[in-house]
Amino acid sequence: MDSMDVWLNGQLVPSDEAKVAVFDAGFQHGVGLFETLCVYNGRPFRPMEHAERIVASARQLRLSEKIQVEPLIKAIEQAVAHNKVDRARVRLTITGGNLNMLQAGNPGEHDPTILVVVQPPTPYPDAFFEKGIGVTIAPGRLSPWLPSAGHKTLDYWSRILALQEAAACRAGESLWLTPDANVACGSVSNVFIVHDDTLLTPPSRTEAAADSPSPVLPGVTRAAILELAAGRRIERRNISLDDLIGADELFLTNSSWQVLPVTSLLLRTKKGDEEESIGLEQRPIGEDGSVGPVTSDLRTALLALIDRETSS
Repeated sequence: MDSMDVWLNGQLVPSDEAKVAVFDAGFQHGVGLFETLCVYNGRPFRPMEHAERIVASARQLRLSEKIQVEPLIKAIEQAVAHNKVDRARVRLTITGGNLNMLQAGNPGEHDPTILVVVQPPTPYPDAFFEKGIGVTIAPGRLSPWLPSAGHKTLDYWSRILALQEAAACRAGESLWLTPDANVACGSVSNVFIVHDDTLLTPPSRTEAAADSPSPVLPGVTRAAILELAAGRRIERRNISLDDLIGADELFLTNSSWQVLPVTSLLLRTKKGDEEESIGLEQRPIGEDGSVGPVTSDLRTALLALIDRETSS
């Protein structure tokens, strides 16, 4: 895949010629949403679910009422077919559009910016899935009370910083806690643990009670795993740090990783009385820190599901 065209506001254009206004709300204020999809067998996996989620977020966050599901799916499929890819990573971005147009005209006529970019799939070492990764705990907390909580907005700076800190510790992901010190999610993933043959995951923003909101994204891959695990005992509830440390298995889900096993937890510890003296304690997940059978079974089942749905 040497060069690719992108779908921008209804037109397919070479990526090096695509232009977005300097006054675009995404560039000026980070006002926007995005989705990441993966293409298998020349077809995106579950584009309907991704499109429905971003349209719902656009309306709930008052970004735009104009965006419709079916045209978004057609744009994604057109970009994939045009670029003639069998395997790819697709990024759909929607921003608030050109702020100058908003100021100059009728707000009702203001159009969002919509961009679809097709890229080669992100490569991951086989060892990630065969042996698992380590994860750290992010230094901040995710507030469930923000209007944007649980939506996939462009505001990813804090998550990227947490990923950089995790990488410095040779960890593959950073897990975020809520103000109550419950596990919410990874920087770019949803979280599952297995304990006593029960599959547990924190409730997403669409599952949480009105008086107890959640900052957890209702992940498309997460939903697929819950479908595949329908015959198992499943609990959508808060997961404490003690739950995490005592888990029999731990795995993460997103579109690019599918199911990613976690076999160790890196916890920051203070050495002595000096505030600056911070170390890392590595704790294995489960008895021996190896990839567990439930994680392996669900990964295998998900890959088979993806192949079936994109091949049919």
